[in-house]
Amino acid sequence: MVQRTIEAPAPLAFSVFDSSDRRLKILVIDETPIRRAILESGLKEAGFSDVTTLDSANHLVEQIYKLDPDVILIDLDNPSRDVLEQMFQVSRAVRRPIAMFVEQSDKATIEEAIDAGVSAYIVDGLKKERVKPILEMTVSRFKAFDRLRTELEETKSALKDRKVIDRAKGILMKSRGMSEDEAYGLLRKTAMGQGKRLAEVAEGLVSSFELLKD
Repeated sequence: MVQRTIEAPAPLAFSVFDSSDRRLKILVIDETPIRRAILESGLKEAGFSDVTTLDSANHLVEQIYKLDPDVILIDLDNPSRDVLEQMFQVSRAVRRPIAMFVEQSDKATIEEAIDAGVSAYIVDGLKKERVKPILEMTVSRFKAFDRLRTELEETKSALKDRKVIDRAKGILMKSRGMSEDEAYGLLRKTAMGQGKRLAEVAEGLVSSFELLKD
């Protein structure tokens, strides 16, 4: 597969919303006028009026950052593997609920799409009456995955902080003959005095120690 790198700014900040909110900004991307019209019609019949359509996926990341949609619906008909890879890169770069419609697919491609962050991957399901429930499912799945991702990031951050704090305590205990409680108390007092997080003070101490050691 040909790999293409899409340069993009930091991920868009995502605001929590309800999929029943008719004020949602929805972006529809489809090169086929008839299929694009089906998506747009289904959304408008469901009460969503802020719908923008694009007839090309060219410069897609730039377009998304410019339009700042809440939800993205992409109809790729029968995309090549190269086109799919580009879409997956977009979903990684832009944290938004994304529903991808395709005519046919396989298990490996579906798994790649989910891994890339596509919230809903719909095979042969482009019907006007299905647009609203698919939109709701897309938003619901995105929220669930985003919540898990946030929890994972927080857990990793907490573990990293704990390791650097333990490392800093060890340095103080060895260099100053302190007990663990005394070392922790000094780090905490320093953090409060400097208006910093405990982990920041600990990281500074560890960095200084490593520099002097070298």
